[in-house]
Parts: sequence; structure tokens; C-alpha cells
Amino acid sequence: MIRPVAAGPFADAAVKEAELWLLEPHTASGPDLDPTLLGEEERRTLRRIGDPGTGVRYAAAHIWLRRLLGERLGVPAADVRFAREPRPGGSGPQEGRPVVLDPAGRTHFSLSYGGDSVLIGIAARPLGVDIEPVPEAARARALARVLHPAEAAEIAADHDAALTFARIWTRKEAYLKGIGTGLGRALDADYLGLRDRTASPRGWALANVEVARGLAAAVAVRTERQASVPPIRCLPGVWP
Repeated sequence: MIRPVAAGPFADAAVKEAELWLLEPHTASGPDLDPTLLGEEERRTLRRIGDPGTGVRYAAAHIWLRRLLGERLGVPAADVRFAREPRPGGSGPQEGRPVVLDPAGRTHFSLSYGGDSVLIGIAARPLGVDIEPVPEAARARALARVLHPAEAAEIAADHDAALTFARIWTRKEAYLKGIGTGLGRALDADYLGLRDRTASPRGWALANVEVARGLAAAVAVRTERQASVPPIRCLPGVWP
């Protein structure tokens, strides 16, 4: 069962073209866990995972990612190939974000694990997604100290500091994945808060994604205008 959730009324056209898929791997079985669809590196990673639940999550996420990308590229899931971009700043060819090998260069993806859920984003331009459990309030306030001062102020002023922290944190991680640095970039270098959307990094659209209670999620897509969230399509047997 696939159920789209409508984007907001002011969504940028490029963001509307992006796809978000929400997966709960603990519901996976049978074809969802077929290891023959994985590449050799993925199978090696899977063999190194000691925890069965973590293994199921990894396998289901990568198998569904391959299926979605294969459908977009017009190739079987097992034939999808991946590589890594150089990290910005030239720190090494194997350290940047993972990319799918698309001869036309029109397919980009991002994948994130959060609790028992997985968020997959696919678009025609670079993007990042992130999904995280909402932390306890004390931990949220402690972690807020490493963020941009304006973000930390928003968290401190909100009555639900934990949820506000999680929404800002997922926006930040989605953006950092999108630009390819990951958490290697200083967490206080960019404002990605909720109150002043015009202050967000130029050329990127950011949106929070409504997911299950206890989780927060966000997407960042490279574009010149800010936008609301693209549709979520729920894979079989998942929330909501």
C-alpha cells in the first residue's frame, strides 16, 4: 500500500518533484529481505552487523532503496550501482556522500535511519533527509549548546524544547547531507532554525516532515527558493 501525503500549498516545483518514502523495516519479510538484490559491499556490511534487528533494518532499507532507484533508472534493483563523491574541501575521494551511478546525472538520493524507521529521499537534484527520535528534554538542552546561537535561543525559549531541538537538528543534518559534508562541518556555522526561514542557506529549500509521534524528520533540496514539504509515500505495512 502506497499513500501519498500532499505537499504544502507553497511547495517549490523542484521539491514537489522529490519523493520521500517512509519505511518501518520491522514489518519487512520475504522479498523485502532478499539479499541477492544487494551489492557485494552491502552484503559484507550486513554480515558484519551482529544485532539481528539492525541487520533487518539495514537490509530492508537498502533493498527498498535499490528498488526505488531501479524503477527510476529503468534497471533491475540488483544492477543499481553506487559510488561516493569527494568530500567538499578535497579531503578524499571516498569520504563524501554516496551517489547512484546515473549516466544522465539526474538521480540523487539520501537515506536516514531514526529509531525503527527509515526515510528515503529521491530527487532530480542533490538533497538530504534525516529522521531522528525526539530526545529527552535535558539532553536536547545540552546538545543545543553546539548549534547556531539563534537555533539554541529558539530551543531555550520553546516550551517543548525536545521537539523543537529535534526539528532543528533534522533540518541541519538534512542540509549537511545535501551539501556533502555531513557532521564534518561546524554545527554552529549555519542557521537552519524554524523562526526565520529567510535566513536559511541560499539555494536550499528546507522542510520538516510530519512523521510518527516521538520522531522528527526533515528534507533539504538544492534549489533557489524555500519550499514546504514534498509528498511522503508509505511503503507496505508502515506508519501511518
